[in-house]
Amino acid sequence: MAGHSKWANIRHKKAAADAKKGKVFTRLIKEITVAARLGGADPAMNPRLRLAMDKAAESNMPKDNVERAVKRGSGDLEGVSYEEIRYEGYGAAGAAVMVDCLTDNRTRTVADVRHAFSKNGGNLGTDGSVAYLFKHCGQFVFAPGTSEEKVMEAALDAGAEDVLSNEDGSIEAICAPGDYPSLRDALGRAGLKPELSEITMKAVSENVLTGEDAAKMQRLLDALESLDDVQAVYTTAVLDTAEG
Repeated sequence: MAGHSKWANIRHKKAAADAKKGKVFTRLIKEITVAARLGGADPAMNPRLRLAMDKAAESNMPKDNVERAVKRGSGDLEGVSYEEIRYEGYGAAGAAVMVDCLTDNRTRTVADVRHAFSKNGGNLGTDGSVAYLFKHCGQFVFAPGTSEEKVMEAALDAGAEDVLSNEDGSIEAICAPGDYPSLRDALGRAGLKPELSEITMKAVSENVLTGEDAAKMQRLLDALESLDDVQAVYTTAVLDTAEG
């Protein structure tokens, strides 16, 4: 059951991202700006910037937008200064939630995040309260029917930490964040195209939620995702949509 939900969850996440192109562009511009500010304007010397620029290219963001964001980050253009903040909390049935934000107004952001949690049956926790339940890693997810052997061969040769076969037939390759670009390139050379690829906070263990708990958790995740200052939302919850 959880296996089916896992793939459904991944598809839902991808569809939601595709449906919010404007929001995706805004998030990418913020990420590019911050990456350039922290690590410099040269993507060859700044892995975080390179990754953000690659994501922008995949999302068909106009190059002018990318270049302006890099210049704002590096100080060549005037721009807003964003601060990175992470909030941790709990949703339905005690499932853990982690929310990464980039903001120019910390007071507004914490009020918005707290309101989303309280309105949707969750509560904000303290720093470190759920972070240990997640692993920072590169993740590549392949559709059911993909050859596990082929993924394993290409991924392990390129430095992947693990290749996982899920109940529903989907395959995951996991790597250290720093190995993400080389693993992505190696999988591409092997003709393997993941449905989802990102540097993420992957849940170490999962809570399968069904029925009203799943519906309540989905409302909380949607509320957090819709906030302007939110860059990414991670959860240990797997929402079982088998009941509709």
